Amino acid sequence: MSSKLPKTTLSLKQFLLRQEVLKLYREIFRTLRQVQDESTRLELKDWARKDFRNNKHHTDESAIKSMLYYGRKSLTGLKKSLALSKS
Repeated sequence: MSSKLPKTTLSLKQFLLRQEVLKLYREIFRTLRQVQDESTRLELKDWARKDFRNNKHHTDESAIKSMLYYGRKSLTGLKKSLALSKS
């Protein structure tokens, strides 16, 4: 009798990291909704998608954590820029 689990089942650490990456991805796109200029917003969306797609092959936990840190830092900077542009 074969197992019902897929052959590439994630470990708990991998699963939790994946959830963090998805959370960051969603938060970036929610934040990008606030960009007023449509062409800029589309350009930023394309950049974010491309960046995530180009890095999805990484499996090293420390590399992923490093990229998450950089992504969160970039998101914080984007949020600050948007807040300044509204004032």
